[in-house]
Amino acid sequence: MTGFKNRLIGPMPKIGIRPAIDGRRMGVRESLEDQTMGMAKTVARFLSAHVRHENGQPVECVIADTCIGGVAEAAQTAAKFSREGVGISLTVTPCWCYGAETMDMDPLIPKAAWGFNGTERPGAVYLAAVSAAHTQKGIPAFSIYGRDVQDAGDNEIPSDVQEKLLRFVKAGLAVARMRGKSYLSMGGVSMGIAGSIVQPWLFEQYLGMRVEAVDMSEFTRRFEEHIYDPKELGKAMQWVKANCPEGIDRNPPAKQHSREQKDKDWELSVKMALIARDMMVGNPRLAELGYGEEALGHNAIAGGFQGQRQWTDHFPNGDFMEAILNSSFDWNGIRQPYIVATENDALNGISMLFGHLLTGTAQLFSDVRTYWSPEAVKRVTGYELTGEAAGGFLHLINSGPTALDATGQQTCCGKPAIKPYWEVTADDVKKCLEATTWHAGTTEYFRGGGWSTHFVTRGGMPVTMSRLNLVKGLGPVFQIAEGMIVELPDDVHNKLDLRTDPTWPTTWFVPRLTGSGPFRDVYSVMNAWGANHGAISYGHIGADLITLASLLRIPVYMHNVPEESIFRPSAWTVFGAQDPVGADFRACANFGPLYG
Repeated sequence: MTGFKNRLIGPMPKIGIRPAIDGRRMGVRESLEDQTMGMAKTVARFLSAHVRHENGQPVECVIADTCIGGVAEAAQTAAKFSREGVGISLTVTPCWCYGAETMDMDPLIPKAAWGFNGTERPGAVYLAAVSAAHTQKGIPAFSIYGRDVQDAGDNEIPSDVQEKLLRFVKAGLAVARMRGKSYLSMGGVSMGIAGSIVQPWLFEQYLGMRVEAVDMSEFTRRFEEHIYDPKELGKAMQWVKANCPEGIDRNPPAKQHSREQKDKDWELSVKMALIARDMMVGNPRLAELGYGEEALGHNAIAGGFQGQRQWTDHFPNGDFMEAILNSSFDWNGIRQPYIVATENDALNGISMLFGHLLTGTAQLFSDVRTYWSPEAVKRVTGYELTGEAAGGFLHLINSGPTALDATGQQTCCGKPAIKPYWEVTADDVKKCLEATTWHAGTTEYFRGGGWSTHFVTRGGMPVTMSRLNLVKGLGPVFQIAEGMIVELPDDVHNKLDLRTDPTWPTTWFVPRLTGSGPFRDVYSVMNAWGANHGAISYGHIGADLITLASLLRIPVYMHNVPEESIFRPSAWTVFGAQDPVGADFRACANFGPLYG
């Protein structure tokens, strides 16, 4: 794919690379200039080749004009980075430098330092010194120290250093990308769900975002005043008719909508998708139609739709809108997914946003509905669970917002996958659509009708489930569960699926167990989950999420990520090197929210 688009207002954040050097002239500095600047250029090439923004655009690296030997050159570099729109900074050096004079002092920009592990010049000593300075000054930074000593002329980036560079950069870019953007709250609190009590202070102090709120009556106004692109509506309706087959209507005959009403439900559902997208990111076509204010949108990097109940008791539900916007494609072709949380659960929306910013993939929004023990499965179906599912599994299911990518019909290396949207092909789209049926909304829940997606996620996919929760007196906390999607025999699946609403998409999830704490068994994961919803992202990205959470000063209270993969600022160690979970809480409390 080509033509990657930044659909939000503001430039894409860049990576600033700071080559630090021993400032002593008349021999020392001169002998290190080429090696130090060469190190910066090598890192820039590596990052440019391996990192993309969530919208598919390649990252841009900005290197300081000169090596940084003291405060003057540090200030010159800071000025350049400000002009260039640098969002994160990385200091690199092969040698000793003057720590407090050369360090990056901007408290809002995520920062790391890589000190070359060589014996000829003590880059690792500078790394320790500058890390201590960051900790002492309360400006946390990541310390990147290679495991093995390298020769002075070695221009390679060791694999362990590469891993830490990528982990820091992906998380840092996510932080920079959120800053200044909006969460669009479309409606208010849904059915008393705490996550949809949208808290502006959380977005402002921890994410650097703002909350924009519109009443759901704005949809009605735009319906009645035709504030949408009629040509696109016609195109979308034709696409839906060709690609969104209707499944069985499971409502009792007396509760079923007429064919005429169902057709109206389709049209309103498609209009809702157009309108929600236009409200989030704007649409220049609206200005051409005479709606200049509406054309601007709310610069929303994520949003949520209340729906239940004030809307869904009368109008079609938001399931089509949420499912298609969260997917990597629609009637306009393959494009970046939007992040739209059902029931306006902003906390789950934030979790989805984290996963999308780190991976560029579409996200799943699910109820963490049921733990099925092996005993319960055997009692209900007569089937004995084996393999990855032997200890039971979680039933992840929700009425609409799970992306169609979650069918698992895309493949990577011959296995089911959810690709970054720029790798999705037309054949992938076709398979996802063919694996999905659309069912008339269950009128017991949705009196106004609508259309719900149904599919079963293919097994064999590694995924990470996460959730942001709020605690009075403590603030935001985060939980993570890496695991695998599993498949069940058709007859077993049907017996279990029919016990709940079979018009909704189903994902059978087995978290990876550690044998202790909340991960001692599958039941314990379900029992410890902090809310009724979870955000699921393709791949085992728990370590990246932990790094991102530390940048935002959000402690992680539950995860099953191997200890050796965890990467946080070096300051976290002084809060309890032998108690990393407790240290995370103490460090986050000490430094406070990033923008607080």
